[in-house]
Amino acid sequence: MALYARRRRFNRVAMLLSFSSAAAGMVALAWILATLFLKGAAGVSLSVFTHMTPPPGSAGGLLNAMYGSLVQTLIATLIGTPVGILAGTYMAEYGRNTKLTSVVRFINDVLLSAPSIVVGLFVYEIMVQPMGHFSAWAGCVALSILVLPVVVRTTEDMLLLVPDSLREAASALGAPRWLVIQQVCYRAARAGLITGTLLAIARVSGETAPLLFTSLNNQFWSTNMNAPMANLPVVIFQFALSPYPDWQRLAWTGALLITLTVLALNVFARTIARPRSSGH
Repeated sequence: MALYARRRRFNRVAMLLSFSSAAAGMVALAWILATLFLKGAAGVSLSVFTHMTPPPGSAGGLLNAMYGSLVQTLIATLIGTPVGILAGTYMAEYGRNTKLTSVVRFINDVLLSAPSIVVGLFVYEIMVQPMGHFSAWAGCVALSILVLPVVVRTTEDMLLLVPDSLREAASALGAPRWLVIQQVCYRAARAGLITGTLLAIARVSGETAPLLFTSLNNQFWSTNMNAPMANLPVVIFQFALSPYPDWQRLAWTGALLITLTVLALNVFARTIARPRSSGH
């Protein structure tokens, strides 16, 4: 009885600490979201979506910054996702127990937790400095490096969840290995693969440090990928540090837009990953 009573006390203490930690995290998140909505919603208007970033003391919006963020995030996803899926496929399907897979998994975990500013400095060294100028292409490469480890880890984990019996059944019918992976494994893990891609997009959509060293910023509308291009994270960074109230208001609005986008992507990813119950 004494042992049982002691275990119950330890369980209650652990539950109390867990609940307190969860409550503290929820309070901090609610505080951040409430501040964003209170200060960012006041600046939301049609001009935010139709006008360029303004000079100090003038009215304007975030159209060029939103366009630049959308283009660079999309291109980075198109670069990083196929490479990540192929790497994760090799690790899960061809080299599960090889030394190469262990090395790749270790490097991928390091890259997954690496500070984004280090990635920005790396791309600055290999692209911006040799080219002699900032460019949107460099920003896309920096963001694609951040997309890569998320997709690799998600792809490997999702493919490892596919039962080997499905692979064996397809192989017994005479299907080659590549066709088994394409028609069986990818289809079974499709929701997880899409979820990983969406989470990768959510991660890079608010990154500022890599873009400061690569694409920098542009106050005007620009579609030239070989030149500096505006983007929301850098515009928020510059406007928030400025002494001008109109710029600060736009910074809060831009932060609110990024936050809502990330929340929407996370909700969508969880909806896709949720198992569907089949009715009879």
